[in-house]
This record gives sequence, structure tokens and C-alpha cells, in this order.
Amino acid sequence: MVIKIRRSRHDEVDMLADIWCRSVDATHDFLTPAYRAELEELVRAFLPEAPLWVAATEKDKPVAFMLLTAQHMDALFVDPDFRGEGVGRLLIEHALSLAPELTTNVNEQNHQAVGFYKKMGFSVTGRSEKDDLGRPYPLLHLRYQR
Repeated sequence: MVIKIRRSRHDEVDMLADIWCRSVDATHDFLTPAYRAELEELVRAFLPEAPLWVAATEKDKPVAFMLLTAQHMDALFVDPDFRGEGVGRLLIEHALSLAPELTTNVNEQNHQAVGFYKKMGFSVTGRSEKDDLGRPYPLLHLRYQR
């Protein structure tokens, strides 16, 4: 499978929102349904203007996306149908090419993502009891160490 990394386009916002939904539903079973719905509303409002990096197939179909702000990866979401195919790794490698001192945060309860980031060379540098919206979903703060 050939994957290319490119910038997002306005005409694919619905596809990217669908990737977010499918990814969260596959990995964030610890969220309450109400909070999951609240987050989706925020994401759908944010995506149209976000400067995202998209992983797309040879037919230019988005299968994952990432938001990078300076040296911090704010988001990384992979369509569950493409997990384990190296797509997340390609996005991380792209981020590292732009931001060698890369940091990110991950929900502590998202054990799959925590394992992925550790395998990719990230180490825990701190922990917050609450997420970015002040909810009781602890975050691990990670920094790339290789």
C-alpha cells in the first residue's frame, strides 16, 4: 500500500471527521457517551480550519490525520481499518522531520495509543489528572527520545 502525506483540504472535512469518530470509537471506550458526543461537536467545528497533515492512499483517500503545532503533535487519528499498516508510524516520521523535539499528550486510559507511542520512541515526561477540557481523563505527557 502506497501512502502519501499531504495537507488537508476543505472538501474532505467530513471524511476526516469520520476517521476521528471511527478511531475514537475503537480506542476511547473509557469516554462517557455524552462526553464523546461533546468532543465530536468540537472536532467537527475545528476541522475545517485546522492545518492538518493527512495520510492518503494512492487513490488520495484519507486514512489518517495529524495536527502539528510547532514541536507538539496535538492529534493523531488513524482509521481503524488501517491500524497496524504503518500509517501512524509514517505520520510520526513526518512530524519528526519537521519537529525533531516532538512532544504529544495521550489519554492514560488509551492503552493502545500509549503502547504505540512508547514503541515509536516516546517516553513519559509528566502526567495531568485532567484532560485539556478539565475532565477527569488523565493525560500522559510524552517526548520523543531517540
